[in-house]
Amino acid sequence: MHATLERLEATTFPRIARRRVDTLQVNLGYKCNQSCVHCHVNAGPTRTEMMDRATIDQVLSYLRAHKVGTLDLTGGAPELNVDFRYLVVEARALGVKVIDRCNLTILSEPGQEGLARFLAENQVEVVASLPCYTEELVDRQRGRGVYERSIAGIRALNALGYADPGAGLVLNLVYNPQGPNLPPAQEALEADYKRILGETFGIRFNQLFTLANMPIQRFGSMLISKGKFNQYMALLRSAHREQNLEDVMCRSLVSVDYQGYLYDCDFNQMLGLPLKVAGRPRIHLRDGLAIDLDGNGIVVREHCYGCTAGQGSSCGGALV
Repeated sequence: MHATLERLEATTFPRIARRRVDTLQVNLGYKCNQSCVHCHVNAGPTRTEMMDRATIDQVLSYLRAHKVGTLDLTGGAPELNVDFRYLVVEARALGVKVIDRCNLTILSEPGQEGLARFLAENQVEVVASLPCYTEELVDRQRGRGVYERSIAGIRALNALGYADPGAGLVLNLVYNPQGPNLPPAQEALEADYKRILGETFGIRFNQLFTLANMPIQRFGSMLISKGKFNQYMALLRSAHREQNLEDVMCRSLVSVDYQGYLYDCDFNQMLGLPLKVAGRPRIHLRDGLAIDLDGNGIVVREHCYGCTAGQGSSCGGALV
């Protein structure tokens, strides 16, 4: 796999600083039941990195100490961590909102029986990957049979009340472009998703989030192999919009790797660019208990243009 960090080091991206942390995004491990072309984590079935129980307890301590309102769980497939359900239950007991970044096919994996019901019973917000509303394009990006299993996963969540008005169970879908392009307008694409998926399968969801593909790990390596890396970076830089800087996720989110080290965002985590405080090389959860990050400078590189290009891109979808 081609490394991309050296191509991203020299940057003209504006300097930005943090606000108060309101979201802790925790990567519970890089193991996944899928291997997607666009994956910036390079996750897959053969990865073995997993967060252990002691580090998960440090996550809970951080949530308490900083009164963080949202716990955003990601991976890999976060549900494959043996302590996933323990963390969800304990975080909900603290009154913390929990988001599960779910690939939908995990709901039908052996050993995950009852997962959908568990998510519903704990009022976990599900953010589910479905990179297109057509079978051909989803299976091309994520593997044969993924579309059919994804639709079955959405139906299972709908049957439990997800996306029902007044049920309080939120199901959002995520779109990624198939190649080195910016996502289309989020609002119009959401309308297409709701119309086509509703008419074809009778399924429903709350919102569609459009995310730009990041030029790192598996997707970045593919761009290099095809000779399109520089072209894609030029597209991101040319589409930069200054107003998107106000709401980029790194201003109020901290990313945590499976070992408990802190990063400004999940993308920096995958590039090995740790969050820095007063020149310290890296910060662990246990160190961060006593550190106020408000006003701290954010580590930026050229890939950051992926979050400010066009309508903007964040873990919550388009910024404008």
